[in-house]
Amino acid sequence: MSVPEFQKFMLPLVEIAKDGDEHSLSEAIETLATQYGLNDEDRKELLPSGRQARLDNRVGWALTHLRKAGLLERTGRGRFHITDRGRQVLSNRPREINMHFLLQFPEFVEFRRRQNDEAIEEPAADEKTPEEILESTYQSLRNNLAQELLERVKKAPAKFFENLVVDLLVTMGYGGSRKDAGQVVGQSGDGGIDGIIKEDKLGLDVVYIQAKKWDSTVGRPIVQGFAGALMGKKANKGVLLTTSQFSQDAKNYAESIGQKIVLIDGEQLAQFMIDYGIGVTVQQSYAVKRVDLDYFGEE
Repeated sequence: MSVPEFQKFMLPLVEIAKDGDEHSLSEAIETLATQYGLNDEDRKELLPSGRQARLDNRVGWALTHLRKAGLLERTGRGRFHITDRGRQVLSNRPREINMHFLLQFPEFVEFRRRQNDEAIEEPAADEKTPEEILESTYQSLRNNLAQELLERVKKAPAKFFENLVVDLLVTMGYGGSRKDAGQVVGQSGDGGIDGIIKEDKLGLDVVYIQAKKWDSTVGRPIVQGFAGALMGKKANKGVLLTTSQFSQDAKNYAESIGQKIVLIDGEQLAQFMIDYGIGVTVQQSYAVKRVDLDYFGEE
């Protein structure tokens, strides 16, 4: 089962508070998780950013909308109780409380107007929380960028690809200096090994590299050949990079052997380039902030 969209939590939240007592958000989340039959995996599901549980985010935004509509009221940090308006709404026994339902309250209309900074449109039935909209848009932009990066890497000369590998590994903390790394990657060509790079800046251990531009799927024989080359060097660590993808058989083989071989396909390579700023530049940056409750001394 997946976490319900946030509007589904609105009526249950008001019903939790109908006893007139003060309730905590954390208590409400646990109650709703049980009510909807969510398992541990559902409860731990994170937003794409990995910073907040999807369940917590959706219940939190359901609470925010109910407060803006005047059905619930904040009583402290993460705490709330029902209002007279909330009791009146429940007395009418609504089948559902959603964004459309809340538009009958002027305070909520004003809240929506400020959010959109334009005329109020009919809310979508599956409207996402602001964080989900932001992160969904970010992931879409990132995936498009990754695809464009990979296409450019595939069209670039082999020497460019070698330099890209050096830039990425050094930025990730391997290889020592750029000069040191450049001297050992793309130079060997010994038994399927394209380079040797320091695992750390002190050079306490080394990692063997194979970096090839392939268009077709990389199968098990290529990985086996690389593993054999590592054995010939009495080495235990290797990184195999490709601009295409690995077959499942190749992945299974890499996981089954005693040596530590990391497989980096074209998609992962592009994602690493974005993460470590290789071949990309920042066009715009947004900082998402929230109220500092400590500053206002809320309990």
